[in-house]
Amino acid sequence: MVVVFYSKVLHANPTTVGFTFLLAVLIVSASWGLRYATFMAILATLTFNYFFLPPLYQFTIADPQNWVALFAFLFTAVIASQLAERARRAVLQSDQRRNEVERLYGFSQQLLVSDNVFSLVNRIPNYVVDCFGLTAAAMFLEGKQETYFFDAHSQSLFPSEQLKAISGRGEPVLDREQRICYMPLRMGVRSVGVIGLAGCDLSRETLEAIGSLAAISIERARTAEQLTHAEAGRESDRLRSVLLDSVTHEFRTPLTAIKASAETLLSDAQLAPPERHELLTVINEESDRLNRLVGEAAEVAQLDARQLAFHFAPHAISEAIEAAIRQTQSALERHPVEKTISANLPQVKIDLERITEVLVHLLENAGKYSPPDSPIHIIAELGKQGEIVTSVADHGPGIEEMELDMIFEKFYRGRNQRARIQGTGMGLAIARAIIELHGGIIGVRSQIGHGSVFFFSLRAS
Repeated sequence: MVVVFYSKVLHANPTTVGFTFLLAVLIVSASWGLRYATFMAILATLTFNYFFLPPLYQFTIADPQNWVALFAFLFTAVIASQLAERARRAVLQSDQRRNEVERLYGFSQQLLVSDNVFSLVNRIPNYVVDCFGLTAAAMFLEGKQETYFFDAHSQSLFPSEQLKAISGRGEPVLDREQRICYMPLRMGVRSVGVIGLAGCDLSRETLEAIGSLAAISIERARTAEQLTHAEAGRESDRLRSVLLDSVTHEFRTPLTAIKASAETLLSDAQLAPPERHELLTVINEESDRLNRLVGEAAEVAQLDARQLAFHFAPHAISEAIEAAIRQTQSALERHPVEKTISANLPQVKIDLERITEVLVHLLENAGKYSPPDSPIHIIAELGKQGEIVTSVADHGPGIEEMELDMIFEKFYRGRNQRARIQGTGMGLAIARAIIELHGGIIGVRSQIGHGSVFFFSLRAS
């Protein structure tokens, strides 16, 4: 086009034509790179010689000065194309760096705003893949000696032994041909692990930034875990103190009654047979109560250690309900018990004694927290999934929503009932442990001022 325009239309001088060709070379270099620009420079030199330098339409030059001009044009065109290519590469690198910085920002935001610090370490490979458009990722941590993978493909691509070896060396490994990179996770000069990335075209600076951000997040999770353990230790000490206070109080009450009755019997007071019998009955009942408190404490320890023996056999849930009602007859003497058992319920494979114990705890709690003469309801029915659901409902004060998740914890007692109702807070914890060891589920629904419904479900045999 340039040749036709300048030779047929404008008839410009060679200098103007040369600058036009040079401008075309610069445009090609900026658009397509050095290789095309070099070809364009040679082609422009030959065209300039053939069409615009005398003798025309020949690849010969009559005037020696034109040789100098021609080589100057070729040299200028090549140098200009190189400079344009360098500028184009700089722009591309700048765009790539900007893109990587934006992705690093997104990656750091995901790490910093993660709600669950403890699951953060598991999700770091996922975050890296999502933010940087990679195909696979894996991470090995020195402290835990554990490897975390993005998916099954990552597990086959990054063997744990290889990650462990690279982490031990503490040096990055960048395989640009296979697009696989290994970058140590560093906190200062200390390496806490290594991360492997597949489908990786990221710059080394970006890879180092990913390693640093991941290392900071890992340290954050480790610090949170240490704080949690420390808090758990303090909470354990506090619960131990609460347990000691609670058990001391619970033991003192029957001991006081036993001591008073024994001293009266040992005194010189003349007691009628009914009075002596009443004092002996107090000693017997309070001794049973002491024995039960000791048994509950021992049972909690055995359940925690999973050392309690269970004897499973098919039984009707009504057997456990009837046995529990008999055992709590004295404790519920001021509460009518209303039972509703659906007909044709299948049997369940249970330890009858232990399930009876669960119902005893639920019934006694219902009696403790319900006003006198209010009924307690026991319901056994078939659940939606074919399981047997047993419920104990009362008309007590109810449980606040914030306490529902804590009510089954060891030694926990409702904050509004601790001073009014005696107890150690072990009954519901024992009930939950027994039901879970049966493969069942236990829970509670409650409404303030209307009462609570404790329920558990067991799979039919």
